Amino acid sequence: MKGRFINTLLLMLTALIWGLAFVAQSSGSENIGAFTFNAIRSLIGAAVLLPLVISEMKKGRYPLKTTLLGGFLCGLCLFIASTLQQFGIEKGTGAGKAGFITSLYSVMVPLIRLITGKRTKLIIWISAVLSVTGLYLLCAGPSFSITGSDLLVLGCSLFFAFQILFIDSYSQKTSGILLSFIQLLTMCFMSSVPMFAAERPTIGQILPSWLPVVYTGIFSMGVAYTLQIIAQKDSDPTVASVILSLESVFAAVFGAIILKESMSLKEIAGCVLIFTAVILSQTAGARSESGEADANDL
Repeated sequence: MKGRFINTLLLMLTALIWGLAFVAQSSGSENIGAFTFNAIRSLIGAAVLLPLVISEMKKGRYPLKTTLLGGFLCGLCLFIASTLQQFGIEKGTGAGKAGFITSLYSVMVPLIRLITGKRTKLIIWISAVLSVTGLYLLCAGPSFSITGSDLLVLGCSLFFAFQILFIDSYSQKTSGILLSFIQLLTMCFMSSVPMFAAERPTIGQILPSWLPVVYTGIFSMGVAYTLQIIAQKDSDPTVASVILSLESVFAAVFGAIILKESMSLKEIAGCVLIFTAVILSQTAGARSESGEADANDL
């Protein structure tokens, strides 16, 4: 019970950091391209983790092949998802709308699990649907429509769903810190190739975006993605995806606090629905643990 509570807090902290990152990504895209932005921030994230990686390697030996393969698959999904998301934001999808479409992974995760033959409890499905409904109320404006840039962000949501599922699989087999480090190095390398080939940024272009790049590098990449992996080790991936969808709520709340943006009753209702979805998903987890405890007592 205590471990599940801590994992929930870590996932909520991850969502909070990502919520703030949407504003930073929107600001950073004004001066540098998507590949440049992602290459630099993933490199910063990996550098932040380096002392922890050295410490982790001193503690014990980890399966090299599994760690490299898991980190590569997670990094590949993260690279595709982050690139599609950044391009979508660059081409006109607003931060709030991007947050809504991205968080559709809360429904995509159970759908993918269903296709691969893994069942999800009814209450978790209800939580996922409530979460998406709340996200729509929170992020969708009165003239909500799907554009080409929105489809890019929708693609990003699919690959974030795959990343969550790969983390669920490989976090059980190796160190979460090493997995996160390889993931970020993979994303950095894959972003660097098109960065040098197509975008060819100059220092003069990069410097104006130093603050959003540094924030997303240290916190969104280095801290949040590592917390996600550590928390997901003992969490159901569908439940984790519902909790992570809180990133849109935090984006709206910080927008109201920091940018003095007002929240309508519709947006507040959306926040309430998402929080309800998270509580329901946690109730399902508690019931599952209780059932396992009862079975062990028999």
